[in-house]
Parts: sequence; C-alpha cells; structure tokens
Amino acid sequence: MEEIRIVEASDLGVKRTLEELDINRSTFYEWYRRYRDEGYDGLAARKAAERRFWNAIPSWEREKVVETALEHPDRSSRELAWMITDTRGYYISESSVYRILKAHDLLSTPSFEVLGAQDRFPQPTVRVNELWQTDFTYLKVVH
Repeated sequence: MEEIRIVEASDLGVKRTLEELDINRSTFYEWYRRYRDEGYDGLAARKAAERRFWNAIPSWEREKVVETALEHPDRSSRELAWMITDTRGYYISESSVYRILKAHDLLSTPSFEVLGAQDRFPQPTVRVNELWQTDFTYLKVVH
C-alpha cells in the first residue's frame, strides 16, 4: 500500500517513480489492480496457485489407469493404452501408461517365446538382389 501511495503522490511519472523504487511495472500494476478491485484487503499475501503443466497427466487420470490395469491384469501397457483410448474417448500413450504402472509397481513380466538361431534361412535366396531386408533380431553366437 505504501508503494501505491508513493506512486500516486509523486510528481514524476509512474515509470520513473517505479524505476527509482526499483519495482517492476507489471508487479506494481498487478498490486494496483487488486487494490482497485478489492480494496486494502486485496493487497494481502496470497497462497500461490497450484502449478499445472500443459503436458502433465492429472492425478484423477492416473487413478483411472491404475484401476483399469487392476481390472485387466493380463493386458500389457500397450493394450491398456489402446483400450483406454477406445473406450474412454481420449488418448493416452503407451509410454505414459507404462510409467504410471511402473510407479505403482504393477508391471508384469512379458510373456515371450525364446527362439533358437538357425545356421541358414529357411528359404535361401537363389539370385542376386533377391533378399532386400534382413531381420537380425535373433543371432546365433558361436563361442
């Protein structure tokens, strides 16, 4: 309130007075707006508003993901993300579902089949340039 009174009573302009007081203009005008709208009580210290981020998943959404995972324990994070997107009408990525499940220790070990490596392709090529793509997912390691 004291700064508002000083600026109002100053013979200098508002900008120059605020420079002398080392007060940011936007800060002063915020104080002045609150004083004008709410009176002296508007200048009281306020609790900072909860900070929200545009890309953060709200807590209620995280709870729904956990509930869905508990209802369908046999589904992977990819299947859960797909199911939530189809049934609830909004998109959530597989990686987000995975992080939420990991935070709640709800990840199960994936079921997979171990395949043995082969010495040669089941259908070997006969001509040059016949094979254009090779998948090296399964390698046979010797020694």
